[in-house]
Amino acid sequence: MMLPLDFIDHMRQQLGSEADDLFRSLNTESPVSIRLNDKLDVLTFDSDIDEVPWHIDGYYLASRPQFTLDPLFHAGCYYVQEAGSMFVQQALDQYVKPQSIVLDLCAAPGGKSTLISQFLGDQGLLLANEVDRQRVFILSENIQKWGNGNTIVTHNSAEEYGRKCPNLFDVILVDAPCSGEGMFRKEPQAREQWSNRLVQSCAETQRQILMSVWDALKPGGVLIYSTCTFNQHENEYNVQWICDCLGADILPLQQDPSWNIAEGTDGVGYHFYPHHTRSEGFYICCLRKHEEPFTPFRIKTPKHPLAPAAKPEYLTQAQSWLQHPDRWAIRFTERFATAYPIQYRELVDYLSTFLTCVSTGFGLAEERGKGIAPQHSLSMAKDIKLDAFPNVALTREQALAYLRTEALNLSDVPLGILLLTYEGVPLGFAKNVGNRQNNLYPNEWRIRHL
Repeated sequence: MMLPLDFIDHMRQQLGSEADDLFRSLNTESPVSIRLNDKLDVLTFDSDIDEVPWHIDGYYLASRPQFTLDPLFHAGCYYVQEAGSMFVQQALDQYVKPQSIVLDLCAAPGGKSTLISQFLGDQGLLLANEVDRQRVFILSENIQKWGNGNTIVTHNSAEEYGRKCPNLFDVILVDAPCSGEGMFRKEPQAREQWSNRLVQSCAETQRQILMSVWDALKPGGVLIYSTCTFNQHENEYNVQWICDCLGADILPLQQDPSWNIAEGTDGVGYHFYPHHTRSEGFYICCLRKHEEPFTPFRIKTPKHPLAPAAKPEYLTQAQSWLQHPDRWAIRFTERFATAYPIQYRELVDYLSTFLTCVSTGFGLAEERGKGIAPQHSLSMAKDIKLDAFPNVALTREQALAYLRTEALNLSDVPLGILLLTYEGVPLGFAKNVGNRQNNLYPNEWRIRHL
């Protein structure tokens, strides 16, 4: 499909003689790249691989495999992520401390959120937000599969964050909804939908989002602004608007010249053009909010307790399933127990009273009958104590059958809850009741089509 004529005109003005190289690149095949989770020690792909130069865990694949057929993909061992967007790591490394409180405002499907979660480790806290109701559950699934437990997934607007969380965040990432010029290779529909009117509408929406959430960023805090588009209206012009109207200074990002990342107009931000880098269209700019006196975010004592007290034996049993139980606050709500970082317990408990939290840390346990059973999210959590349950190694065929939620046929396995693994990595739980093994994989996560 032809590129939109107005887009061609804009890019000729923006890039001059380079524009034709960009147009040719948009008619080539998209590169395939993944970012490894530290759940996985080595790559298991048969195809040749190359490193993504700006991220230590990023790799290009020679061809696109059928990821659905890889059980390790479902176990959260890697994320299929556009290489340019992994450059967020450079902004984190240069300007962000691991013990920060971070908001990823437009987070679905979760590529940048899992990257930030990995960076924060067990020191910081991430709130990954998505305003779209369907996409927020995809975000939550990917966060849980990644397994860090330092992330709260929310379903709120930018305005709600700006109003309810004043001066809370050290860092806010706004990967803004955009006109999608960087998707022209992957999605023909992006070419069909593109227009000058769409560009202007997106630019206005981006400014509205930024203005709405601005009060949630501490003075002196860092804003990471990004889009998957090329044009200056949604990129450089909006960054200049942030500086002039909201009050911020642009921060330079160090890079290796061999990466071929293009500086934006007048040095405003950075462009990943596909005729220069093995990436789609990606733009990023890092800014620091102006310093000024401010009132720190205050945690108020909730009027009502968040959850009833758990039976002591339930709490003890749930803690025995964790490698480091002292790291986690455990909240029992109705029949379910959730684990989240204990150093942020008061903050998370308070935020839970006025934000719509889809998932908090990771699901730990569920009351069943006269006892408790592990939730699936525990099997994905990196802090699971693997020997707390009998481990059963599955073949690839067995693993795919399990991920399709099919009936299991396992021989010589003990009664009770089993932790099923593939290549040494947990996939989920099953329960051997004697004459059969019940498949406990979440039905909403199952493989529907091969």
